[in-house]
Amino acid sequence: MYVPPLPGGAGGRDDGPAVEQPRVYQVWRGSNEFFLQGRFIFGPDVRSVFLTMFLIIAPVVAFCVFVGRHLMNDFPDSWGISVVVVVVVFTVYDLTLLLCTSGRDPGIIPRNTHPPEPESIDGINDSGSQTPQQFRLPRTKEVIVNGISVRVKYCDTCMLYRPPRCSHCSICNNCVERFDHHCPWVGQCIGLRNYRFFYMFVFSTTLLCLYVFAFCWVYVIKIRDAEHLTIWKALAKTPASIVLIIYCFLCVWFVGGLSVFHLYLMSTNQTTYENFRYRYDRRDNPYNRGILNNFLEIFCTAIPPSKNNFRERITVEQGLQQMRSQSRGFMSPNMGKPIGDLEMGRKPVPWDEPRTAADIRDLEAGLGGMFEEKEGRVAHASPDLSRDELPVEFVEGRTGMHSRQSSWVRTGGEEIDAMAVQWVAERAKAASGGNSVAQNGRH
Repeated sequence: MYVPPLPGGAGGRDDGPAVEQPRVYQVWRGSNEFFLQGRFIFGPDVRSVFLTMFLIIAPVVAFCVFVGRHLMNDFPDSWGISVVVVVVVFTVYDLTLLLCTSGRDPGIIPRNTHPPEPESIDGINDSGSQTPQQFRLPRTKEVIVNGISVRVKYCDTCMLYRPPRCSHCSICNNCVERFDHHCPWVGQCIGLRNYRFFYMFVFSTTLLCLYVFAFCWVYVIKIRDAEHLTIWKALAKTPASIVLIIYCFLCVWFVGGLSVFHLYLMSTNQTTYENFRYRYDRRDNPYNRGILNNFLEIFCTAIPPSKNNFRERITVEQGLQQMRSQSRGFMSPNMGKPIGDLEMGRKPVPWDEPRTAADIRDLEAGLGGMFEEKEGRVAHASPDLSRDELPVEFVEGRTGMHSRQSSWVRTGGEEIDAMAVQWVAERAKAASGGNSVAQNGRH
């Protein structure tokens, strides 16, 4: 974890050279891989891109060597050369679309450093006092999109309410706008900023397969006509054409079917995720604006700029915020509710179930980290934590509702759970008192 240095060197003195702050991509908390100092962002399965490139380049090279080279002499007026030039140019175009799809930000939403403020839902009672039921952070919200109510969810990982059509990718560990799916063939999420390039890549790959498939048959027919053979004997004359015909036939079923499927999704303004999860054929689709407008939205609207500047240098304040968010990460505003995200494929675990020793150690480390930063002594004075030692009201009394006055307080700009503060302070006081008694006894 990146720990920001103190300004002016150790102890705040200016006796040393200023330490250069890292860039955003160097402390990125997602699972992405970066290249050329943050200029390109890929998914964690970026190696699959090289496999995809090989599956495209290898058959094109075989076509140029074993088929296109012979067709150059079979067509008059240099038309044979154009067959090879077209396939080479089209392959370069296809690979460019592949890199545009896999090497750019798909629409990642930056994470928050702390949960959003709870909302008042029940008002204030007659006496003006506030109860824990008045402020809470609901797990879902209802928003209106084109006159239709849409439910958005809270993301525990990114600590934000996902915008409509946004989902958290469990592979890249990011919330992505207009999330379609994570494609293993391009090693990247497909979202708002690269869906256009993804479809163009799939469709151009389909056309490339059809092009190679067609001219392989053209070469076979020319052999048959030139040597007056049957079609089977002509095929036997060019084994490379047989392999390419079979290969392209199989690939067309895959990329061609994918092109048709996404053509349907675009015409109805759906994503792959929405199609399999919500089934808009049984309910109203709030995003459907008509076939023509749906296609214009995909291909003719400006791609929004990235919300992340991966090459920007982080400030000391941002680094401290990351440390604080990690140290208090165990105090989720959704305690008392199932922990986990169904969209990420994890089974929800209630907070009141017995926790493992590792979870208890994480709890202790979270409390210790906060107080060590502020006071430098409480963390080391607290004894080991276990479920049996935790007060009942601290473990069992946690719910998803928080009082702004009684549950959260601010100490030096840091949000700390008041109940946790009181409990740790009492344990530290008891521990220090025991040490004093033991020392007096030795004297």
